[in-house]
Amino acid sequence: MRARVVYESMFGDTQAIAQAVADGLADSMSVDLEEVGSAATDVDDGLDLLVIGGPTHAFGLSRERTRESAAAQAADGVVSAREGLREWLGVVTGGSPDIAAAAFDTRVDKPRLPGSAAHGAERRLRRLGFHIVESAASFYVTDMTGPLVDGERDRARRWGELLGSKVATAGEHRHIP
Repeated sequence: MRARVVYESMFGDTQAIAQAVADGLADSMSVDLEEVGSAATDVDDGLDLLVIGGPTHAFGLSRERTRESAAAQAADGVVSAREGLREWLGVVTGGSPDIAAAAFDTRVDKPRLPGSAAHGAERRLRRLGFHIVESAASFYVTDMTGPLVDGERDRARRWGELLGSKVATAGEHRHIP
């Protein structure tokens, strides 16, 4: 079984969550971890699971303007400097109900503001034809530039394990005569 985790990250926290999700998935399948700016836009038939994640900016998926604002706050530059999930999802091909998908985001813990990049990404995945295997998940940072709230990496790894288990179980049932 094969999975891809595609992420957008500004200050490195979403990248750390993506790595933890990939680590959890690796218990049950092979995993490719890709930063969105270098991720291929075609999803091939051999893929079993696509997981995407990004930071919540202005109540949803980042936009060029919100990424520029984040870059201005990052002394050492941002991880995802070229494009975001919004743009990638606009050109991705190969969506299929035979491919499971899930989305996650990172967002500020307090105050809990409305909006979620993960919910917007999940809607786009569904419109592209993917089968949503698990509801969107949010992982929390203490402030806009981080760091992650204690325990979030472990929670992300467990979420990855859950996704892998669900997809592996569904795959076994598809192959039973």
